[in-house]
Amino acid sequence: MTDLSLYRYSQEEWDRLAAREATRRRVLQVVLYLLLTVLVILYSMPSIGVLITSFKSNAEISRGGLWSAPAQLNFANYQEAWVNGNVRTYALNSFLVTIPATVLSIALGVLLGYVFSQLPFRGSEALFILIVSGMFFPPQIVLVPLFRLFNTVGLYNTLWPMIIVHVAFGLPICTLITRNFFATVPSALREAAIIDGANEGQILVKVMLPISLPALAVLATLQFTWIWNDFLWPLIFTQSDNSRTIMVGLISLKGQYSVAWGVQGAMSVIASIPTLFIFIFFQRYFISGLTLGAVKG
Repeated sequence: MTDLSLYRYSQEEWDRLAAREATRRRVLQVVLYLLLTVLVILYSMPSIGVLITSFKSNAEISRGGLWSAPAQLNFANYQEAWVNGNVRTYALNSFLVTIPATVLSIALGVLLGYVFSQLPFRGSEALFILIVSGMFFPPQIVLVPLFRLFNTVGLYNTLWPMIIVHVAFGLPICTLITRNFFATVPSALREAAIIDGANEGQILVKVMLPISLPALAVLATLQFTWIWNDFLWPLIFTQSDNSRTIMVGLISLKGQYSVAWGVQGAMSVIASIPTLFIFIFFQRYFISGLTLGAVKG
């Protein structure tokens, strides 16, 4: 009888402790969600301010400021940006720079990553470190040499300098990510393909690339976003509106006596649409790619 009462008492105490622990976890979860919600709101405030500004006229902005709600949704700023703001030319130039630079940097990174991970040779580690060290190379220190170089060869005020520079500066991160991913692929897959008579090119295209979609999605999203949002290189290497990208084109939107805040806000919203679509399109692969290597075993 005594043993049963002790057993019931210890079981009740265990249930009480379990309920207390569950309550503590729920409270911590609520606090965490509230904290994340506050951070998301604070992080989104600049974007919300730009979106609100894009629907207001300059007179309304002058009266109520940038953060006041618009009296009504006014799409005149979007029309002004599209018709008179040269948005189509700026956006086209951005696509002509971003897409080739993204594709070339990822393609070269895949080739280098595959060689460094699956086909090592004498001195490959030193060469890998040399290439990856480009991630820590400040781009500002090569502005003047690159400006003189492209001006001398006649590429200044064209799109080629931006494509070349973005491929060069994107190659280290692309090589690092692809090399680390290919290094985690079991060597048995490559050996089985070799036994079946596949060469290295076929192994890369038919075996490695299909299973590396998460890593490639991460690279595509990051590279596209970085290149599309770049402001420094287009500002240095372009002079006319026909060669400017959309980020540099934003600073050219000015009124007669002041900055056209509403039109700039509208163009900023338009400029953010491609990167938003890229993230939505690659979201599933992007999230899984970010967690690569997080769990082993």
